[in-house]
Amino acid sequence: MQVTLLCIGKTGKKFLEEGEQEYLKRLRHYISFQLQIIPDIKQAKSLSENQIKQREGELILEKVNPTDTLILLDEKGKAFSSLDFSAYLQEQFNRGGKQICFVVGGPYGFSDAVYQRSNGKISLSQMTFSHQMIRLFFIEQVYRAMTILRNEPYHHQ
Repeated sequence: MQVTLLCIGKTGKKFLEEGEQEYLKRLRHYISFQLQIIPDIKQAKSLSENQIKQREGELILEKVNPTDTLILLDEKGKAFSSLDFSAYLQEQFNRGGKQICFVVGGPYGFSDAVYQRSNGKISLSQMTFSHQMIRLFFIEQVYRAMTILRNEPYHHQ
């Protein structure tokens, strides 16, 4: 199964990009994982928050196939411990399908159309983080989940 993390906009911070690359490299040993970046909306300053969400939503939905499982990283989503998240991932893998697509939205969240298309929502924390930082946190958590599933020593309980 292909696992994709779909994100709006570039990270722009070298230390975050280096962290992402480190965990993407580590993940290659476990699963097919890709990071896809949707460019920021041009001339966004002249648009309302709702218009930005709508345009971002259209771009997100263009990248998602009808058969993909679409999971939003959303503050209103279900929170997991690392162990529970690893079990959740295993359940997704067991269901089969070609791709599970996790999405980090822009700073204003997701459009109604993206919420309607989604198959679920996950919250990484009750705290608010920049959408650039969430990428690194999420990729690391997928790596952690894979080591948990393989009973490797990365995660300490």
